[in-house]
Amino acid sequence: MIRVGIIGVGTVGQSVAAILQKNKALISARAGKEIVVVKGAVSDLSKKRDVDIPLTDNIDDILEDKSIDIVVELMGGIDLPYRIVTKALSKGKAVVTANKALLAYHRFDLQEIAKDIPIGYEASVAGGIPIINALKVGLSANQILAIKGIMNGTCNYMLTKMMHENVSYDAVLREAQELGYAEADPTFDVGGFDAAHKLLILASIAYGIDAKPEDILIEGIEGIERDDIDFANEFGYRIKLLAIAKKIDRRIELRVHPALIKKDRMIAKIDGVMNGISVIGDCVGETLYYGPGAGGDATASAVISDIVEIVRAGQSSPMLGFKKPFQSEELTLIPKDEIESEYYLRMLVDDVPGVLASIATVLGENNISIETFLQRPSDNHKKATLLCATHCCKEKDILNAIRQIESLPHVNKKVAMIRIEE
Repeated sequence: MIRVGIIGVGTVGQSVAAILQKNKALISARAGKEIVVVKGAVSDLSKKRDVDIPLTDNIDDILEDKSIDIVVELMGGIDLPYRIVTKALSKGKAVVTANKALLAYHRFDLQEIAKDIPIGYEASVAGGIPIINALKVGLSANQILAIKGIMNGTCNYMLTKMMHENVSYDAVLREAQELGYAEADPTFDVGGFDAAHKLLILASIAYGIDAKPEDILIEGIEGIERDDIDFANEFGYRIKLLAIAKKIDRRIELRVHPALIKKDRMIAKIDGVMNGISVIGDCVGETLYYGPGAGGDATASAVISDIVEIVRAGQSSPMLGFKKPFQSEELTLIPKDEIESEYYLRMLVDDVPGVLASIATVLGENNISIETFLQRPSDNHKKATLLCATHCCKEKDILNAIRQIESLPHVNKKVAMIRIEE
């Protein structure tokens, strides 16, 4: 028998315990041993939970229990979970975690600490989608050329409603909160940070690169407006919050931001709260992974897959999927201002002669050529909204151009920018 202790018996923890009991015979057959949750640690014992296991509010009751083989960490957060996981490993216990924030900052530390003690973290990225195993095992023969993912269901739900139902950002955010898709403070989701943590985990497996959230470009969906949606629809695009990793020679590009994607691309068709991740390998080409990115049962499915694999193997493969130095020459991260993309700009200006020419001049002086330029009337007849799409240019050039455009006398507010991902 394999004995499991769960630290953090919330929605996912309750689902883990329930599924292990409901599908006990099936899971035991696949693992080769019976798996039993023997204890759960919670912060508030007075809160009712739908589980039939002993509960404690002392985490050491699990960490110091020599009979427990696997610790499942489902708390969330960074510092306390790091101390807990480190202590579990020091006691020789295998660890399974769904904690993407922990791994975004400490994945390489934990790999070094764990050595041959298994750490499973399939549930940390895209809920029930087995993307970690796909990268570590299924695509292990491939150089990973690119990863592009819709990894936050809250943002995808909101953008889908805005694209298809003409709903404003504020209205759809309230709806998402009422449905439980968004927290009372939605910043972590709508600001792009949740997706960034997941991207960093995948990039570690694909490229062996130890980047932190502060090192990469992260933007959220808060600035998306109706004009942006109309432009996307008119020119055959969808707007998605994309997490992007690309290998360019010996350098890696990592970024999370709203992006205009051609609507005929596979990933542009992923709507609602679902997640989807496109992975391009040099041997296999493009593969797409689709499914629920959150929810108790979906995430618990991924947690249990790690438990089963640990029970089967006894020793896991290296946490991040490589035993030797990943590359003969270390891959480096492309600085944020060196990223290259096509861009869409939205500007509110005074409707007077010469404004468009002055904006075009600024763009030209910054080595930016224009692909599309539209002018739309504003509710105020003395104003106009200019919509512009550029050819490929560097991030530092477009940002410098935006600063200069915003300083022009007839430009009325901050320039909105969305990257175009072909």
